[in-house]
Amino acid sequence: MLKSVVLFSVVTIAAASYSDSLARNKLVKLAGASFTDNVQHCLNQFIPNSELIQQVTLPCDFFQKDTCSGYIAVSHSDKSIVMAFRGTTGYTQLISEGGMTAFTKKINFAAGGKVAEYFFNGFDVLWQGGLKDSFLKAKNANPGYNVWVTGHSLGAAFATIGATTIVHLGYAPANRMKLYTFGQPRVGDSDFAAAHDKLGFESYRVTHHQDIVPHVPPQLFEGYHHHQSEVWYNNDMTIGEPYIECDADESKKCSDSNLIDLSMNDHTHYFNHSVSGFANDGCVITFKKYVVDEKLEAEVNAVWKQKFAELEKASVKN
Repeated sequence: MLKSVVLFSVVTIAAASYSDSLARNKLVKLAGASFTDNVQHCLNQFIPNSELIQQVTLPCDFFQKDTCSGYIAVSHSDKSIVMAFRGTTGYTQLISEGGMTAFTKKINFAAGGKVAEYFFNGFDVLWQGGLKDSFLKAKNANPGYNVWVTGHSLGAAFATIGATTIVHLGYAPANRMKLYTFGQPRVGDSDFAAAHDKLGFESYRVTHHQDIVPHVPPQLFEGYHHHQSEVWYNNDMTIGEPYIECDADESKKCSDSNLIDLSMNDHTHYFNHSVSGFANDGCVITFKKYVVDEKLEAEVNAVWKQKFAELEKASVKN
């Protein structure tokens, strides 16, 4: 089926390599599967001939009572190795409360630029805790397979660092890497974004309508900057809805066009369904129904409107 796509606001038939079908039917579900402790059961519901290699769940540094999790799997039917991540409940709370302390410290990244230490440490504890060895095992056992990396929210930040690490270190060639993230925050600075873009692999940040998290940390805070490319659904993401593809690091033609009415509900729901709810419901074909928490929406908007105003005021002074 042909999709209605907008490239820099010009309507055309899908000429880019972004795939709504792949994002909707496979990758967002693979991201959602990271929220369960029974990943193989989840994979069996929508990926035929799949095998879980390893799931790693470990405490994260910033939220000491929380855990982060990721897994390596193989989809033989898609001839692809999967690496998927989830974040923490503490991160969602941090965003809801307008917290910025997790983003104040950045560290050097091997491929170039700097990334949030908070994001890097969360990824690295999982990577060194078993995902690296499991990825290399899966790759060596399945030469020629593509690599799919995905995640939602904080897991999207881990996925970006993971895909960039894999290609930079030569563990997989750029032409076999696909990175699709959902509700991704800004991960590092403009030098990191440039280093990521230079590697040349297929990379898409999928953003749902007024999702607040892609605007965090704000661009005016500590030099944070998105990498290419963004795919923005300025709608509820129902099947057949159009999307805008912005092949730039930051673009006012995509989600950066709105910093006023932002939403946590749009963050937790992609393709009109709850991402974490998919796992909680046993990874059945139909996700949980969309539920709007109007009180939470109002509270989060009030917090971040004030944050953006403060940062704008400070930037003018400087």
